[in-house]
Amino acid sequence: MLGMLGGIGINKPRGMSVKMWCVGYLVVALGFDALVVLGLVGNLPSLNSLLLGLSAGAATGLAIHVMHHISEEDEHPTIMG
Repeated sequence: MLGMLGGIGINKPRGMSVKMWCVGYLVVALGFDALVVLGLVGNLPSLNSLLLGLSAGAATGLAIHVMHHISEEDEHPTIMG
């Protein structure tokens, strides 16, 4: 999952518009949701193990994305209020 998210760009689009980048992330999320429902309803241990690994990859991708925003904020702080 981390590799796939890296392929479309975790922090910025790679060779595509921002809209297509968002659609890519949406497709990943909906596909993941469908697998979770299938794994839970079908009680499939091998699919549940795969989903655990995919969850870890997705969480790592999100962590990298958030870390990028934190470092950008440190470089260019905004003044609130």
